[in-house]
Amino acid sequence: MSALTIQYQNGGVFLPALGLWLDPRERQTGPAKVFVSHAHTDHVAAHREVILTAPTAQFMRTRLKGQRQEHVLPFGEPHVFGEGPVSYRLTLLPAGHILGSAMAFIEVEGQSLLYTGDFKLRRGLAAESCTPRHADLLVMETTFGRPGYVFPPADAVMQEVIRFCREALEQQATPVLFSYSLGKSQELLCGLDGTGLPVMLHESAYKFARIYEQFDQRFPAYKKLKPGLAHGHVLICPPQADRAGLLEQIGNVRTAIVSGWAVESSCRYRYRVDAAFPLSDHADFPGLIEMVKRVVPQKVFTLHGFAADFAQSVRELGFDAQALSEQEQFLLPLGKL
Repeated sequence: MSALTIQYQNGGVFLPALGLWLDPRERQTGPAKVFVSHAHTDHVAAHREVILTAPTAQFMRTRLKGQRQEHVLPFGEPHVFGEGPVSYRLTLLPAGHILGSAMAFIEVEGQSLLYTGDFKLRRGLAAESCTPRHADLLVMETTFGRPGYVFPPADAVMQEVIRFCREALEQQATPVLFSYSLGKSQELLCGLDGTGLPVMLHESAYKFARIYEQFDQRFPAYKKLKPGLAHGHVLICPPQADRAGLLEQIGNVRTAIVSGWAVESSCRYRYRVDAAFPLSDHADFPGLIEMVKRVVPQKVFTLHGFAADFAQSVRELGFDAQALSEQEQFLLPLGKL
């Protein structure tokens, strides 16, 4: 078995020769170490021993109580792990997804593997710039892995968001922007800098914004959401917030979802909002293709989203590619049956 043999188990990637998990969704309490790419809820669990960045560790402590053994690594500095059957070197690289999100660059026995986790090549306002490097194997997330998912420039989308907020306030309505409390809410807050718009953050987004500030992220002025004082403010709330109770307290509102899924025409109706803005902390389809071209791997493994579709697109570019999280139907060129 190669040191970089890959297994896909229960939503996570496992390197058995190294005793290393990459973003498993199920709690790991055995001897294996766990790399946690970032602190969104679908990427964290109460593992026994984790490898992660300082911001991710802080977010994870906020979301998951209890003790765990932490290997908190800075970006760009290799660290050798040798307690397992094989010694390997692991370097964390910025993923550009949210603050502290990391890719794992693993070197062992003359081979290398880059695991992206969720990533975004476009430079964001509230995350480190993504810095991939060449690797023999590439394991990449493919959330938006179909050609139709192409995001407009983020600054243009942000201008539309600002216009939406100003128009709502001019009509004596309260604009409510629904976005994930960790990552997207802080990106929105940065995007509102310089507009003069007063902002209130839902308690969950407020809590994470305060942690961002511990890592020197600067924001325009904001307050914690108090529904009775919300009139005249822009509100940033998670999509899963108690809409009925919250909006009833506020009164006249205009609502919008801020998500990469807003490129789909049905998004506004699915979320039951007045507007939808395609601002994402993931790579779109061209960004996924660009990642493959930058890494120039010998083989690509795709995960999540449209993993099988994207693997086929990568094969059409001449790369060896395989979906880990989906079964595939391989296409044979005509004339070679």
